[in-house]
Amino acid sequence: MTHLRWGILAAGWIAESFTSDLNDNGFTVQAVGSRSLEKARTFADRFGIPTAHGSYENLVNDPEVDIVYISTPHPFHAEAAKLALEAGKHVLVEKPFTLNASEAQEVMDLAEAKGLVALEAMWTRFLPHMARVREIIESGVLGEVRTLLVDHTQDLPDDPAHRINALALGGGSLLDLGIYPVSFAWDLFGEPLTVQSHATFKETGADATIATIFGYDGARVATTISASDTRGPNRASILGTEGRIEIDAVWYSPAVVHVYDAAGTETETFTGEVIGRGMQFQAAEAERLVAAGQLDSPLLPRAETVAIMGTLDTIREQIGLKYPGE
Repeated sequence: MTHLRWGILAAGWIAESFTSDLNDNGFTVQAVGSRSLEKARTFADRFGIPTAHGSYENLVNDPEVDIVYISTPHPFHAEAAKLALEAGKHVLVEKPFTLNASEAQEVMDLAEAKGLVALEAMWTRFLPHMARVREIIESGVLGEVRTLLVDHTQDLPDDPAHRINALALGGGSLLDLGIYPVSFAWDLFGEPLTVQSHATFKETGADATIATIFGYDGARVATTISASDTRGPNRASILGTEGRIEIDAVWYSPAVVHVYDAAGTETETFTGEVIGRGMQFQAAEAERLVAAGQLDSPLLPRAETVAIMGTLDTIREQIGLKYPGE
């Protein structure tokens, strides 16, 4: 497959990780755009990118760019994605896809109207060990899968000026960290029938800890915990009537998967080979969709991305969390 020419919109640390993985795995990074031309040039020089743009508008209108990776802070995802789509560019948008479900639907509707790919950059979905987890579950070796236990907990800066603590930038544990286990629960069980949430908050109003219980039919339940002020095991467990899966830390990155039978005997250990951080797999899926003339990924359909944002909206409603401008 001939690689698409990628444009990187915003030059922060997550864009650095993504670009590094693309470079290390043979993808084509054509241009970078920042609101600062100096910053764009520094980024371009570091990663050997041919073109640096001093505005997002110039990046999305670059005729040498086919697809744009959106890595702005959360509140600006929708605006940047629509800017690129209006310019006729496919988009891969960092998670969380937008600030809320309404914005997500707007972006997806525009992509549909333009006949362009709009894919959420929930990179965990596309990693080899998660593909193996889905295969194990589908094989039936676990029996009836009943429970997901998963955490994403980090000890991040307490500085009120830090992005993670700034409500105006969509800060807090839910959108930065909680999106991972919530998306995992959706991947495993689909849409929850019931959602229960509890949170603690920092002085800035940003959520520090989010605990959720999702209920489903068939005696299934998912429990998640996300925190920005305490680091936990960052492991995941999937429990079935005939066995279980344990995913080592850090479960949402390339990780080792252990399979146990009902007696507790380990029956499989899976270690996928990944070059770099593993962000290239989501880029490969975006390129596959474009090459195949498809708009929807079976690994993360558009409607599911919007619905996941809806679940996050429900959690925020339950804990009383709103972002400025909503």
